[in-house]
Amino acid sequence: RKSKKRVPSFRKLLRTSQIKLDNKLKNKQYKQKSAAKKYRKEQKKLREAVRDAISRKPFPLEECKKKQVAGKHEEEEEDALPLDMMDEDDLKLIEDLAQKASFLTRDLSSNEPVHVKKRKHESVIEKYEKVPRRMQTEPEKELIHLLPIKDKSGIIPQTVEKPVLNVAHDEEEDTEEMEEAEEFSEEPLPVLTPEEMAAQRREKLQERKMHIAALASAILAEPDSNIKKLKELRAMLMEQDPNVAVIVRKLVMVSLMEIFKDIVPSYKIRPLTEAEKATKVKKETQKLREFEEGLVSQYKFYLENLEQTIKDWKQRKLKKSNVISLKAYKGLAEVAVKCLCELLVALPHFNFHNNIIVLIVPLMNDPSKMISELCFEAVKKLFKQDKLGYASLGVVKVISGLVRGRNYDVRPEVLKVFLHLRIKEVELQKDSEDIAPKKKFMTYKEKRKNLSRMQRKWKKAEEKLERELLEAEASESKEKKLKLHTETLNIVFVTYFRILKKAQKSPLLPAVLEGLAKFAHLINVEFFDDLLIVLHSLIASGDLSYRESLHCILSAFHILSGQGDVLNIDPMKFYTHLYKTLFSLHAGGTNEDIGIVLQCLDVMFAKRRKQVSQQRALAFLKRLSTLALHVLPNSSVGILATNRVFMQMFPKMDLLLDNESQGSGVYLPELDEPEHCNAQNTALWELHLLQRHYHPTVQKFATHLIAGAPTEGSGALSLDFSQRSATELFEAYCMKGMTFNPPVASVTPRRKDTFSQMDSFVDEELNKQLQQHISKTAVHKSLDFAKHLKESSLS
Repeated sequence: RKSKKRVPSFRKLLRTSQIKLDNKLKNKQYKQKSAAKKYRKEQKKLREAVRDAISRKPFPLEECKKKQVAGKHEEEEEDALPLDMMDEDDLKLIEDLAQKASFLTRDLSSNEPVHVKKRKHESVIEKYEKVPRRMQTEPEKELIHLLPIKDKSGIIPQTVEKPVLNVAHDEEEDTEEMEEAEEFSEEPLPVLTPEEMAAQRREKLQERKMHIAALASAILAEPDSNIKKLKELRAMLMEQDPNVAVIVRKLVMVSLMEIFKDIVPSYKIRPLTEAEKATKVKKETQKLREFEEGLVSQYKFYLENLEQTIKDWKQRKLKKSNVISLKAYKGLAEVAVKCLCELLVALPHFNFHNNIIVLIVPLMNDPSKMISELCFEAVKKLFKQDKLGYASLGVVKVISGLVRGRNYDVRPEVLKVFLHLRIKEVELQKDSEDIAPKKKFMTYKEKRKNLSRMQRKWKKAEEKLERELLEAEASESKEKKLKLHTETLNIVFVTYFRILKKAQKSPLLPAVLEGLAKFAHLINVEFFDDLLIVLHSLIASGDLSYRESLHCILSAFHILSGQGDVLNIDPMKFYTHLYKTLFSLHAGGTNEDIGIVLQCLDVMFAKRRKQVSQQRALAFLKRLSTLALHVLPNSSVGILATNRVFMQMFPKMDLLLDNESQGSGVYLPELDEPEHCNAQNTALWELHLLQRHYHPTVQKFATHLIAGAPTEGSGALSLDFSQRSATELFEAYCMKGMTFNPPVASVTPRRKDTFSQMDSFVDEELNKQLQQHISKTAVHKSLDFAKHLKESSLS
């Protein structure tokens, strides 16, 4: 039986692209090293040749080189024959040999033959000089060097003569090219102004845009037949024109991303087996196979290009062409990350999705704020839209490995992404509606009772067909989804527990406590005791901030209010710590943490009212009323809404509204034990101050509580306030925009009316004064004129 082909593991799939890129990098480095080594050898030989040529001097013919050894000279003098005793023929032969260079340069004193051994240190110039000269009467034949052959004797070089073309024709072409080059060199290149350069750049850019648009339109119109144009479009990612390279590469990245989002099928493409390739199929099937194969390969190359762009930016690595500067690398990397994030969210079902996850998750811890936020948002969207859980499981696995591999030195936001996982009971019930319900078929007894024989026969055929249709549907069962969610939660809790055990002083602790508070109701009951002990030890250590301790309290009560309600545990120490922490909050930066306090109070009192004593409820009611005086209005509204729940849920809370009621002991507001502070001996005088608050909603709640928090009558709240929880009211009246909520009514028209009245009044007064002044001046003038007449008459 043939062995079944093993499916590659998830870890192997994650490392596929990295191994391939590492191999490419090693090959490239090896080629660079070998080229550099070859260049160094050539330079060394050239230096040796030059040094040898300088040091070497020509010897005259009369002075032959002789060894200055005493003993040998004496023997040679004794053995040598005088010239007069030699024959004339021998003397003539020696003189002829003296004319040859090889004879002169040879050592006469040595008795060895010339070629007895090879000279290993022979210089390059000597080798070149020893090559015999020949007249170049016929053109030299150019040789083409082929791959050598190796046998027992050694390496045998192989060469082939290059076919010689017509020399005259070549010379004519050479002369024509020379003349054209001379003519071209005579004309200087035109110097462009900045305006002309900008216009030229715009023209090039417009041309590239039109080309990209034409290719993209052709691919989208007929993807099956134009799949090869994807390669042409992807080749534009290597644009070499430095003027438009950056913009063109960005446009091509985004265009390819949109194209893949449109033409990718809604299923994963698997590679064909050898048996499937060997079988003959129809033309349509063959065309579909070619399209799928080309699509997967081009998609893979595109993802590799995006990955390489991000790596080049990370390593600050310039390419050989130097077309793009290092400053432009960041912009290219940001566009590449955006494309990967879009593909992560849009194509979770397609090939290489795990590879995209491996690229995106480490970038969540990137120092660049823009890139990390892009990756956070993409992962959040993926979690929210992932109903089944395959993609969420892959992301959670990679995040867990990243946190452990970095030794818990990651940003807290990386773990806060877990809070967006769709693993809640409510969402599971909601998702179960989307799953097709199982078809109920009639039993044999029901058929026998209600149907005739022919009807039973037809019914049987219908049920068989429906079963086949249900099996053919690609709907996942609820059990499979729950299994995936369980595996995902196990990895999340393993990550949280590792940090609680090994990195308690890590900045990741608040995110861990917040996550435990969210998913605590899904933890196995076996871990409850140990987890509560760890949480209490963290609070008691004093190393936590007030916010972290609030998350600890919330986690503990989520555990006890879920499956932990069967455990007989009294969490009095957690009540005491919350009571102590309340006065750490104020209207400054800690105002936002009132939301966590409201969640804690809801779990500690509303869901566990049977386990809470009256003294404890009275103490919390009094301290919360005091806290409402020195926080922002939205926090005051949330706190007063919680007090309303206390007064309606616990009996005898109206003790604090009566000044004349007497009890034993004195109220101790500074005591941190809610059971022993004698809260029954005080009154809620804070409500009278809150009744004069500048915020109208706070005034309404304070008036409602003074009346005893009635559910009916004149003192009752409207449905808009009574049906909303404290947390919802806290968020609804938030003042993050630094504006009043609800907005203050405008009084501008009234001011205009008063100003117009004042203007008219001023005008009337001025008119009166002017008339009086005119009348007074007229009287004075008439009197002066009469006096003047009287004096003239007397004279």
